[in-house]
Formats: sequence, structure tokens, C-alpha cells
Amino acid sequence: MRVGLFVTCLGDTLFPEAPKAVVRVLERLGHEVEFPSAQTCCGQLHQNSGYHDEALALAARFERIFERFDAVVSPSSSCVGTIRELRPALAPRVFEFSEFLVSHLGVEDVGASFPHRVTFHPTCHSLRVTKVGEGPLRLLRAVRGLDLVELPEAGECCGFGGTFAVKNAETSTAMLADKCQAVISTGAEICTAVDGSCLMQIAGGLSRRRSGIRTMHLAEILAS
Repeated sequence: MRVGLFVTCLGDTLFPEAPKAVVRVLERLGHEVEFPSAQTCCGQLHQNSGYHDEALALAARFERIFERFDAVVSPSSSCVGTIRELRPALAPRVFEFSEFLVSHLGVEDVGASFPHRVTFHPTCHSLRVTKVGEGPLRLLRAVRGLDLVELPEAGECCGFGGTFAVKNAETSTAMLADKCQAVISTGAEICTAVDGSCLMQIAGGLSRRRSGIRTMHLAEILAS
């Protein structure tokens, strides 16, 4: 299968290891992965901020750039959700990474080994927009040596929400404090998720608390 990799703005600038890990896993499974260098933003921040026309223009550009691929895969449920909302015709072939593995390819064991205690934060978009379901957890349970511990109040938002964290800083900070306390209570070494944006938010909070807990994208664990 010919797969187009959508790295996202955040993946390109702040979380490059996540899209690199996506490539390693998919190539391990025998798929050809290509990175179209002309790709830009999906339009999520524009859409969230009320610039609907600008968001639609970016989504249309996305469609032109990725039209030649059998599937488009991204390590971001929020960006995938945005594309599906703005260009519904693309929905059947645009996937969040874990969703692509479990729901589309029928793969849960990717041959990974990661001997660490891990907790999983299900991001808001993955729960309510892309609705990836149990896929990430199934993938984590199949990783050799990984000790998966449940995150209390897992469905609660971390407070990021794209521009929400900027426009509502005090509320965002309070939500982050609750999320960090929940992560710390698990005794985990690693907090993982399917969205780098949420991991960035949580990592900042954990770092300021000197918790010693790291964040890693799910793709990085699966590539290990």
C-alpha cells in the first residue's frame, strides 16, 4: 500500500520523532511511505479561531497534495479530525496512526519491545472526533515488557485545546494541574498519547513539578 505521511505543523517543528516513528513502523510492516514536501497546515488552528474560509482553503490544498495516495496517515487525531470535518470526502482514506494499524490493517502486535511502566492519556479529539476507541490500548498491550497502568479520570481534558490554552490560560493551567496529578498518581515512567500537542502540554506541567515522568508519542513506543 502506498501511504502518504502527514507530519502536521507540530510534528514538523516540535515533535519530529513521532512522524519518523510512524515511518519506521509502517515500513516494518511492508508499506511504502512517502512524505510530500509541499504539505502545510491542515487548517485546524484557523478553524478553531473562526477563520473558516482560510481553513477550507488549506484543507483543499491538503486534498490536492495527497490525492495520489491509497491512504494518508498522521500521528495526530486532532489534525485528522479537522481534515475529515473540512473535507468529508477524504474521510475514508485519512487515518490517525493507531486507527490505521488496528481498524484498517487489522494489526495490533507490531513487534515492539518497551520495558517501562506506561500510562495512556486518551486525547479529546481521539475520543470525540476521530473516535479511535480501544486501538491505542490494544497496541500498547501487545508491546513486550510494557506495564500499562490505567490513568485516573482518563477522559478529562489536559487543558491544551489548541488556541484554548492561549485564550483561556488560567482555566487551561487548572485543567493541566489535575491531569498532571492523575499521571503522577499512576507511578508511571512514561505518559503516552496519540497527539503531540497534548503531550507537549502535559510534558510542560510534569517538568515544572520535577516529576521525572517523560512523555512519548504512541508511535515512538511502537517503533521501539
